[in-house]
Amino acid sequence: MRKWLDGLYDVSAWLAGLCMILVLVAVTFTILGRLIGFPVGGVDSYAGYAMAGAGFLALASTLKKGEHIRVTLVLGMLRGAKRRGLELAALMIATLLAGFLAFYSVRLVWQSWSFQDMSTGIDATPMWIPQILMAVGTLVFFIAFLDELYLEWRGLRIHESTEDLHHE
Repeated sequence: MRKWLDGLYDVSAWLAGLCMILVLVAVTFTILGRLIGFPVGGVDSYAGYAMAGAGFLALASTLKKGEHIRVTLVLGMLRGAKRRGLELAALMIATLLAGFLAFYSVRLVWQSWSFQDMSTGIDATPMWIPQILMAVGTLVFFIAFLDELYLEWRGLRIHESTEDLHHE
């Protein structure tokens, strides 16, 4: 199971990287289009969709690598059971919030598909298509928080952020 989860986080990170490459290609295409006088309407919308997708798809991998910003002022003063209790409470709250985010992201995709919602830009893209990136990213993020909560509960969680290493 550990190998499968780590693979899921890696795939999500690679998809985020691919989205960033798509942003680069879209922006380059727009710049070249302007230079040669060729209109490329709608490409900026796709760059925006790819940028949002990159952000959401990178959430889980960033969490698992300990790169999310954490305020450890109070946590750094605690040791033992108190520290573990605060970690568990924070992870439970974060997991709950990530679950709500995932649920409502998937619900948004479903509603956009049901109502045949289209973008208002020149691209006229069905909105459920770019929203899938957000839904997938938030689902993987929720799974990553569940994973972190389970690992902390079992005492197997490794704190990889450089900030945590300085306090321990």
